[in-house]
Amino acid sequence: MSSSGGGWAQLRQQARALEQQTETQFHTYSQFASAPNIPQNPSEDELRTETNLQELLEKREALVGQLSRLLDSEASASAVKLNNLARHREILSDHRRELSRIKSAITDARNRANLLSNVREDIDQYRSANPEADYMLDERSRIDNSHNVADSVLSQAYAVNENFRVQRETLASVQRRIVGAASQVPGINSLMARIGSKKRRDGIILGSFIAFCFLMLLWFW
Repeated sequence: MSSSGGGWAQLRQQARALEQQTETQFHTYSQFASAPNIPQNPSEDELRTETNLQELLEKREALVGQLSRLLDSEASASAVKLNNLARHREILSDHRRELSRIKSAITDARNRANLLSNVREDIDQYRSANPEADYMLDERSRIDNSHNVADSVLSQAYAVNENFRVQRETLASVQRRIVGAASQVPGINSLMARIGSKKRRDGIILGSFIAFCFLMLLWFW
């Protein structure tokens, strides 16, 4: 019974160590998917990391099988051991799915990089076969820039025009309020009329005086 317990503990220790190694390899392997310039073909480091992960998963699968057979050989397996075995199987299954996910991510990243590379090559070939293409693109860019400048100027002009319109409406509203307020003050209209008549009278007197001075200047000239 003690040898069985010792074998169980040793196998579990190996299983935990391999799980930790798998996590470390996953960290390295996932970096290939996020590389800024992923190569068209897998590098030696990528292939070696993938191989290491496959071997680790196979070793863990064998250890889980040994743990399962060891429990089957015992007359009555404890609940703790059964839970430990179930946990190792669950982690192994999660890691297999993680390996598949990272492999798919690397494949997608490589496909996108290859597609962009092919597009660039097609563009370069087209430009080589059509030297005037760059000139036409430059002309199109200049025309677009001119349109953008014109749109900007028109937008500013519309904004200024709208600002003037708002100011006119504001001044008209102020004028209406002043006129309305003046009409409500008692005697303001008659006062304004007297001021206006006084101004006209003063103007007539001033004009008559100027005319008299002019006539006297002509008389004595």
